[in-house]
Amino acid sequence: MPEYVYIGLGSNLNNPRQHIDDALSELCLLAVDGDVLVSPIYLTAPVGPQNQPDYYNAAAGFETELGPMELLCELQTIERHHQRQRTGEQWGARTLDLDLLLYADRVIDTPELKVPHPRIRERAFVLKPLSDLALELEIPGQGQVNQLLEASDQSGIRKQVSHVE
Repeated sequence: MPEYVYIGLGSNLNNPRQHIDDALSELCLLAVDGDVLVSPIYLTAPVGPQNQPDYYNAAAGFETELGPMELLCELQTIERHHQRQRTGEQWGARTLDLDLLLYADRVIDTPELKVPHPRIRERAFVLKPLSDLALELEIPGQGQVNQLLEASDQSGIRKQVSHVE
């Protein structure tokens, strides 16, 4: 049975806009019927180390027949395809970051995967694109996207042109 998922996308290295656009095309391969809903892309200040370029951020929503762990594995494969380096520096610069934000209305808490994403409520750069897809979406145990976004610091988030069709 297909489940609806939301993915957060981020990039700030080596032509980040192209990494986002290419990753969105690759996500279509994971979606039922290749149908993916995509937010506008936002340019945002980095979280963590400030000596890095601003990030391009977006969100995507789609139905998938993959289970949560299978989907996580596919997302990490896409990241590796984009030369994602996991250096151990938390919140460091990266070519591509794909986060499984929500998997239907499930709460998943394993060492490998936590859904909803553990810091979703603190991250306006995640909530803003997500709100473009589903303003009244309920984040299990946390509230609606619009309420969480209203309570977050949205300074430094600049809307870019929409994704490449």
